[in-house]
Amino acid sequence: MAIQTPLLIVGPFSCQEITKKNSRKDTFTPIDPLALVPKCKSLRDLKQIQAFSIKTQMQNDIFFMSKLINFCTKNPTPAFMYHAHLLFDKIPQSDIVLFNFLARGYARSDTPLNAFVLFLKILTLDVVPDFYTFPSLLKACAGAEALEEGKQLHCLLIKYGLNSDMYVFPALMNMYIECKDNGSARRVFDRIADPCVVTYNAIIMGYVRSSEPNEALLLFRELQVKKIKPSDVTILGVVSSCALLGSLGFGKWVHEYVKKNGFDQYVKVNTALIDMYAKCGSLADAISVFESMPYRDTQAWSAMIMAYAIHGRARCAITLFQEMQNTQVNPDGITFLGLLYACNHSGLIEEGFRFFNSMKENYRIVPGVKHYGCMLDLLARAGRLTDAFKFLTELPILPTLLLWRTLLAACSIHGNVDLGKLVLERIFELDKSHSGDYVIFSNMCARAGKWEEVNYIWKLMKERGIKKIPGCSSVEVNNVLHEFFSGEVTRIEHRELHQEVDKLIEKLKLVGYVPDTSIAFRPGLKDEDKEATLRYHSEKLAITFGLLNSPPGKTIRVVKNLRICGDCHSAAKFISLIFKRNIIIRDLHRFHHFEGGNCSCGDFW
Repeated sequence: MAIQTPLLIVGPFSCQEITKKNSRKDTFTPIDPLALVPKCKSLRDLKQIQAFSIKTQMQNDIFFMSKLINFCTKNPTPAFMYHAHLLFDKIPQSDIVLFNFLARGYARSDTPLNAFVLFLKILTLDVVPDFYTFPSLLKACAGAEALEEGKQLHCLLIKYGLNSDMYVFPALMNMYIECKDNGSARRVFDRIADPCVVTYNAIIMGYVRSSEPNEALLLFRELQVKKIKPSDVTILGVVSSCALLGSLGFGKWVHEYVKKNGFDQYVKVNTALIDMYAKCGSLADAISVFESMPYRDTQAWSAMIMAYAIHGRARCAITLFQEMQNTQVNPDGITFLGLLYACNHSGLIEEGFRFFNSMKENYRIVPGVKHYGCMLDLLARAGRLTDAFKFLTELPILPTLLLWRTLLAACSIHGNVDLGKLVLERIFELDKSHSGDYVIFSNMCARAGKWEEVNYIWKLMKERGIKKIPGCSSVEVNNVLHEFFSGEVTRIEHRELHQEVDKLIEKLKLVGYVPDTSIAFRPGLKDEDKEATLRYHSEKLAITFGLLNSPPGKTIRVVKNLRICGDCHSAAKFISLIFKRNIIIRDLHRFHHFEGGNCSCGDFW
């Protein structure tokens, strides 16, 4: 690398910083440029010190070069990493310590696999990797989701005898987890003779990220049996698992455990508790945790704003944001996402656009795909489908599947078959494998009486081997979570439950419930069978089970894997009225609080 050596270093460093005066001899002697490296504020500053080192014959000093490379990798921007790589290439004899610095930087950069190009080079030079080499390389594989390269590293670890290192194990498990290979991650974990809390944390958080909360909670139980003291990271994983399950009973037990063992001193743990209570349907508990926090950071405020949003309390979310501004806590992208969700679920179009514009103009936050999705949904739910389509096609980013599916759902709500067909074609250009897209368009056409289109869609599903994802709902009774699948009659108790649902539906009809059979079309399905299909949707099974197995007046909380259908929404309102029960249903998008025959969404969903 050719560098032009200046006669005098200029910029942020003064002559007094480069030289110091000896008062006795009245001469100037150069000081160690290493002292200036931490003061650098830019790559230009670093290059000036490097130029000075060349002039003073320090460019071949390994210790000095390690300081320069390490400084670059602490801020792994493309420019810094490029310069660090150039510095490394100029070193006469490669050193594993310097490579480790560089690998760590690449692992945190936007080009993590560049670490492997360099790794292959040092292997050919017979440089032997050490304990610090592989964690960074495995992290690079995780960042790039490079499973094959990760497996090769695993083999190399075994070859070098480093596969039993306590620092390598968590990195190895994390690599497999990020590459969506939980089976391999668990096999690595099971081979650890004496796992510590760090390794437990790695596998627990892996299961949380891959939405396998039951596995995470089983490992937490195992950790307790072994009397291994959990850390705050462990508790974060456990609380997040409760949120995924929607298990309020177990969530409350975990909260007591948190308070008993002093984990409530951690802001992140309290923030996770807010999120957990909100997702388990207990907004009051979420508020209680938030109000009891002595210190609240941006994430805590954002979690509470989001909690209000998903429960349909838009005005509360907006008021809380104003309080957040008064306390001079800066919002982030998640804060505004919560505000946009709140506006979206309440039809507050003007407020939504005001927050969206403020996010970009006042806070310089670049919108992500979820922000755009909220704005698109805000327009689409309000029936402004033409504006929504224009908004989508004029985005500064390429529209994703999520955005197209958001518009498709809105077309279904408002019965715009022509636009829905156009949107479906765009979706199929990106993905033809998701059953929900076919079902939404089929139901839309069925309601419009376009039976040829309906038959064509079902025929297309059959030709492509697409199977409809079954609805699944869970309800917690006496701290036990019970799951139900739509139409499931595999066991005697399920047949008995179906009989109870039949009785329930007859009662609902007496007070005005009318089944919406327009969404129950399937080829070959007779009219008399359509109502029967609707009856045994998973939500109705879960609610009926809750009515039968909980005391009168107790709130029934249901978690569903898909969006609640219009017929179940209508039935839940009638059930809350005649049985005088509060029913809370968490579907794929939001919470519905049913009370006295009304829903918190105001039927705006």
